[in-house]
Formats: sequence, C-alpha cells, structure tokens
Amino acid sequence: MSLKVVSQTVTESNFGRADAFVRELCATSHSQSRGMFDRGCVSINGESCSNPGAPLEVGDEVSVSYDPTQRYREKKTRTWDDRTFTIAYEDEHLIVVDKAAGTLTVPTDRGDPNTLVERVSVYLSHSRTEREACLVHRLDREVSGLLIFGKHAAIAQLLIEQFKLQKPQRIYNAIVAGKLAEQEGTFRAHLATGNNLDRYVTTPFKDSEEAITHYRVLKDLGDTTLVEVKLQTGKRNQIRVQFAHALHPVLGDLRYRPDLSQHQRWIRKRIALHATSLSFVHPVTGEELSLHSPLPAAMSKFIKGSPKVP
Repeated sequence: MSLKVVSQTVTESNFGRADAFVRELCATSHSQSRGMFDRGCVSINGESCSNPGAPLEVGDEVSVSYDPTQRYREKKTRTWDDRTFTIAYEDEHLIVVDKAAGTLTVPTDRGDPNTLVERVSVYLSHSRTEREACLVHRLDREVSGLLIFGKHAAIAQLLIEQFKLQKPQRIYNAIVAGKLAEQEGTFRAHLATGNNLDRYVTTPFKDSEEAITHYRVLKDLGDTTLVEVKLQTGKRNQIRVQFAHALHPVLGDLRYRPDLSQHQRWIRKRIALHATSLSFVHPVTGEELSLHSPLPAAMSKFIKGSPKVP
C-alpha cells in the first residue's frame, strides 16, 4: 500500500466544513471523503479529526494521508455532526453545546437562517420523545464556547432563575490587545445602548445596567495578553465593551475599538473570545455540573506563534 499525503492551508475562499474541504483537496466523492474521517486519514493542525462536520477557520492546516487505490467506505452509523455546534453534555432535561464562532444564537429581525437555536431544535427533533431547544442565555455571534438550552420551557426557566441570581460560574478566555497594568482586577461599570445598538460605558442612569467582570492574566504574549475572564453579571457585549473601554479590546473586534483590536497575525473573521468553562446546578437532580471546552484552534495557534516573553 502506497500512501499519498496532501496538505493545504484554509483560506477565506474555502473555509467551512472539513468534509467539503477534504473532498476538494483529494478530488474525491462526498461519501469517500467522509469515509476518510472514519478511517483516521484526516488531521487538522496536527491533530487527528474524526468529525466530518468540524468547522474550519482561515489559517487551519488540513492534512490527509490516504491510499488513492482504496475505497474508504463511510460508516453507516454516525454521531450527529453540525458545523454550528458540538454536544458537550446532554440528558433528558437539558443540553449544553459548544457553539462555533460565526453562528447567531437566535435570529434577528431579518430572520437569519441556521441560527444555533434552530440547529439545536433540528437535532432534538430527531429524538423519540418530544423536546425543544429553550433558550437560557446567549453568546455573541463571533464568540465560541459553552451554552445551555433547556429541553422544556419549565427547565429553561429554572436555569434562567439561576442566571438572574448570578449562580452559574462562567469563565472565558480572551486574547486582548496590549499589556495589562495589573495581573488581575475587576471592571465595574454601567453600560447603556446607543442608537446604533452598540454598547458603551456610562455614568449610572435609569436605563443603564451594572456590569461586573473579573479577570486575571494567564500569559504575556508580547504585544497581546491571554486573560481569564469571570462574569459576575451577564450583560450584552459586556466583556468586549469593558476591555475596549480599558484600551485593551479583544483581538479581531471590529465593533469596539477596531483601531486597537487589529493584529497582523490575527487573520480570522471571528474575535479571540471563547466561553471555556461553565458550572451550574442541575435544575432537576441538584448535582453541580462543571463543563470545559478547549481553546479553539485559531486562539491556540496565535498563542503558540507569539514570541516568548522572559
């Protein structure tokens, strides 16, 4: 058997599902490309990938090692795959998903297709019992990471009450511009919404919302910083607005301080913010659940490529 190895870097013209990329790279059929994932032929950024629906980002390196004379049959049974999410935890009452960057949590007034709530609902519709994706909280479109849905409205409401009481622990990782003066700290400010729907820091008034964000530096990356962020409150765009107000916007954020958020090595369309950890009390069993999502490839590659700081 003579193996052929082909590799290619994902660009803005061909990012998307991994199986579609492999199909074009190897000039093969849809079924054959998916069979290559089943047989361990495909790696992304040096790590083996078995999920044909894995979302690719600009800059990812895809490598396929295969025998051109062999027919790679697709497995008849397969776990659910969807480019908008993967499943982090699921039981009969709720589901926690790992959202892909670029996916809206819920549709806007324009009725956007393929939102997360729609795709999770499609997944749940394949179960034998009646379930629905009931929204508990949200993530911004260009943010990836962990998100909970209740499978019934009553379960979702119990979870929402936990969030109102600030009981769930939500931890994010972000790569922000510049060096922070302190190794850890807290942003405490009031946020308001402008006519263009952008959020901004303001003095307290009737319609403003208090936002509290705790952070600590994880790694000095030279001209950028990797931080761990813990939300005490969960206001829209909270992390992005408060770090931008401190002149350390999240990398790639075109909405808040884009003059400072651009970096020559950050070529992704997404922003460098990931909901990496989520802990909450199960509304039925009373068990405390703690879930973790690894950093997405875009952020890991940026960190690895940063200069070593003494």
